[in-house]
Amino acid sequence: MGARRLIVGITGATGVVYGLRLLEVLRDLDVETHLLLTRPALQTIRYELERSPSEVKALADVVHPLHDLGASIASGSFPTMGMVIAPCSMRTLAAVAQGLSDNLLTRAADVVLKERRRLVLLVRETPLSLVHLRNMLAVTEAGGIVMPPLPAFYAKPKTLAEMIDHTVGRVLDLFGIATPLAPRWRSEAEGP
Repeated sequence: MGARRLIVGITGATGVVYGLRLLEVLRDLDVETHLLLTRPALQTIRYELERSPSEVKALADVVHPLHDLGASIASGSFPTMGMVIAPCSMRTLAAVAQGLSDNLLTRAADVVLKERRRLVLLVRETPLSLVHLRNMLAVTEAGGIVMPPLPAFYAKPKTLAEMIDHTVGRVLDLFGIATPLAPRWRSEAEGP
């Protein structure tokens, strides 16, 4: 799968806490992170997290400017495990679905797809329009994984933090990175 290196994109959609928590967990797991923040993400970080973007950037090993199309992650020769966009706005979904490499975030996603690496999009919107669904289908047909961050109530979460951790744990499962964040389903017949 490449080096223990993951690209993390954060867009301006609601739910920037998923990207923040992913960076925290990856830092603790000693996975090298390459972070991309869209301009709207900076606003959403301030509003939803009541933190400064610099605090989020400090969690990453490398922060790439969105306009730097010559960055390492813009090339397939740079080995990574893949990329997570958490959260993924409908604008970013559309750009990825159509192969529009108009900034480094969408270029990195395009590279991940062309290299057949794992691309996971935590899309955030509701309700979904036909355009959104078609873009999700296009990304899925190209090899990406569309993973709306939905709570798993079978885990019986008691806090918002537990719901966020469960989603982050499931994301990391997709990359073969084991964590205790996502409790495993066990039927009643299997017992505790």
